[in-house]
Amino acid sequence: MDMEKQAGAVIEVNNLTKVFKDFWRRPKVRAVDGLNLDIKKGEIFGLLGPNGSGKSTTIKILLGLLHATSGSVTVLGRSPRDVATKARIGYLPEESYLYNYLTPYETLNFYGSLFGLDGRVRRERIDQLLEMTGLKHAAGRSVGEFSKGMARRVGLAQALINDPELVILDEPTSGLDPVGCRQVKDLMITLAKRGKTIILSSHLLADVEDVCDRIAILYNGSIRAQGGVNQLLEKQESVRLTMPSLPPEVMRKVLELIRKEVGKEPQVDHPSMNLEQFFLEVVEKANRMASQQSGAAPTEMMADYLKK
Repeated sequence: MDMEKQAGAVIEVNNLTKVFKDFWRRPKVRAVDGLNLDIKKGEIFGLLGPNGSGKSTTIKILLGLLHATSGSVTVLGRSPRDVATKARIGYLPEESYLYNYLTPYETLNFYGSLFGLDGRVRRERIDQLLEMTGLKHAAGRSVGEFSKGMARRVGLAQALINDPELVILDEPTSGLDPVGCRQVKDLMITLAKRGKTIILSSHLLADVEDVCDRIAILYNGSIRAQGGVNQLLEKQESVRLTMPSLPPEVMRKVLELIRKEVGKEPQVDHPSMNLEQFFLEVVEKANRMASQQSGAAPTEMMADYLKK
């Protein structure tokens, strides 16, 4: 992890617990149970888990939409319920919830006005975001006419209209074609390089593996695995030998002869399982131990204001 990512914690969660109660105020579901997180500036952090594991509850607490039952949470150094803090966050929910009768331009203009951006700034950012998301050609169409993938692009643009320091993305590539998925992943990597912090919640584990620096896997409200992606997936008990393609007769020779025959030092490293396999193993192990269940147009452009 580079020095920028070590600069300070953007999110600090200590022993966070959230218990939902029934009508009579009796504990019903412990959605989050003793959660601890420390997410740094410029980091892409993956929040993973099966349905009902506590991901959405955790995100809502980070956004200040829910009160924690116990524990402490700071976001950008302040309470997540602080209005000034919310102005520094961009959020893309799992469902975009856009106004169908508005155009993409009108949608972004509406969200920009909510953040108090003046007209000139709104117009400049909207033009750049529409270009970046490949929606400039459809800026005058009603969002209700869009496919899920195009609506998702509008949702991503609205999450960035305020030039946020913290971006929380819930299933950002849902409904996107492979090109759109790659663009979104490249966008996340670029934003992180420019010092923005990203929390990614997704069931598409290949996407998480592609972009995340660290991940946490939740099950029944608790973290069952946490760390760097490479660190978690690396198999330390075995090694992999990588070498150029060799004639069959050379391949049959013992390892001591490789250097003599090839003239190069072979690279030795640790092979990794894929993230999906690791995820399933963690969940399966947690399941055995659990007593109960809680059950558009291609573009490579980056908006200019996001580059600063």
